[in-house]
Amino acid sequence: QVKLVESGGGLVQPGGSLRLSCAASGRPFSRYNMGWFRQAPGKEREFVAGIGWSSGSTYYADSVKGRFTISRDDAKNTGYLQMNSLKPEDTAVYYCNTNPPRHVWGQGTQVTVSS
Repeated sequence: QVKLVESGGGLVQPGGSLRLSCAASGRPFSRYNMGWFRQAPGKEREFVAGIGWSSGSTYYADSVKGRFTISRDDAKNTGYLQMNSLKPEDTAVYYCNTNPPRHVWGQGTQVTVSS
């Protein structure tokens, strides 16, 4: 069983930055594609960004392309999401998982973008 723990969220003004972390325990993350997802109030959870397990290739939702950067450190079993130029519409709870999701979701980390 893999446990996923997201951290790094917070309140930030529009245009600001945050770096989210995802720590996975219980099983190595390294052989799986990894993804970040988010869920805004009243909306379905949606894909945000993904990174391949072998190639390290990255891919993004159109809404975050050019602003967010996904990365991973397999030695630490940890993934990251650097978020720049944040907008109010980025406000959501952010989650990590494999992509496609295989594990029980963690508690997520709240990101609020507001002035």
